[in-house]
Amino acid sequence: MPNDIAIAATHEIEMRDLEYRRAEDGPLLARLYQPKGKGPFPALVEVHGGAWAAGDRLNNAPLDEALAKSGIVVLAIDFRMPPKHRYPASIADIHYATRWLKAHAAEFGSRGDLVGGLATSSGAHQLLLSALKPNDPRYAALPLAEAPGEDASLPYLVLCWPISDPLARYRMVKEKGRTPLIQSHDAYWASEAEMAEGSPQRIVEAGEAARLPPAILLQGTGDDNVTPDMADRFVAAWRARGGSIELHKFAGQPHTFVMRDPTSADSLRATELARDFVLQQVKL
Repeated sequence: MPNDIAIAATHEIEMRDLEYRRAEDGPLLARLYQPKGKGPFPALVEVHGGAWAAGDRLNNAPLDEALAKSGIVVLAIDFRMPPKHRYPASIADIHYATRWLKAHAAEFGSRGDLVGGLATSSGAHQLLLSALKPNDPRYAALPLAEAPGEDASLPYLVLCWPISDPLARYRMVKEKGRTPLIQSHDAYWASEAEMAEGSPQRIVEAGEAARLPPAILLQGTGDDNVTPDMADRFVAAWRARGGSIELHKFAGQPHTFVMRDPTSADSLRATELARDFVLQQVKL
C-alpha cells in the first residue's frame, strides 16, 4: 500500500515480511519497515485493530510507512485470532513479538531500550494488556529461546482510538444493536466477566499495572466505535495513578480516521504528533 500521508520524509526505507514466531497453525508474519541509515533508530511493535477478530499486519500500512520514513523502525505483526483462538492467545503473541523485537532490535538498526509500542483500536487494547501486565503468566506463556530473560515492558506507547474498556464498549454496541461488533466481542471473549478482567481501564484504576510508561492517545470525536467518554476516562485514570499521557482529539473524525483518509489534514497532524512523541521519548 502506498504511503499517502504527506509527512516530510527524512529517510528512504526498506520493507519486507518476516516470520517472528512459528505457531501451531503455521508461521506468524510481520511486516518490517526499516529506515536506511546507521541508526540507532527508535522502533515500534505495531498491533492492528479489527475488533479482535479481523485484519492483519497491513491494516495500518500508510501510518507505518510514514513513521518509518521519519526514521522509526516499525514491526507490524500478525497474531492469532478467532474463531480458533480466543482471549488471551493474541496477548501471548503480542507479548512474544515485543520481546522478539527487543532481542533482535540491533539487526534492524535499533536497540532494545528504544523499542516502544504503537497500536490502533482493539490492537491498542491488546498491546496495553501485554505492556501493563508483562509478568502475567498467561501473557508471558511463550518462551523466547534466544532471550529468556527479556520482558514485554515498553518505555512509551502510541495509542490510536483504543478500546480501553471492552466491557463498556460491548454494552454500548449491544444497546445500539451493532451486530457485527457484538459478534466480534463474542468470538474473542468468553463472558462479560472476562471483558472486565481484561480491561486496561480497570487495571489502571485498580493499580494493577506494573508501570505506566509515557503515552500519547489520539482520538476522533466522531468515533462511534467507542463510548463518548472512553478516552477521557482512560486518560483521567492514567494520570490519577501518576502516569504521563497526552490526549489529542480530532473534531468530527471517525474510528480509524487516519487509515480511512490518509490524505486529510487531521491524518497528517495525527501522524506528526505520533512521530514527534516517539522521537522525543528516545531523546529523554
